[in-house]
Amino acid sequence: MPLVQVKLLEGVFSDAQKQEMIRKLTDAMVSIEGEPMRAVTWVVIDEVKSGSWGIGGKVLTTDEIKAKAGGG
Repeated sequence: MPLVQVKLLEGVFSDAQKQEMIRKLTDAMVSIEGEPMRAVTWVVIDEVKSGSWGIGGKVLTTDEIKAKAGGG
């Protein structure tokens, strides 16, 4: 059974967006493995606390990610 893990900063994506991720990631796995795998494909979204994620030695926050996504 496939397991897809997604890690996100908390508060960046809405519940509806996370549901869409789960649906689309499942569809992607089914497109590769076949429809019988749908029922056993797991998608887990782990949210990391704002300020507990870093890239290149710089700590990122939810507000910074939202500002970048908005073009700011």
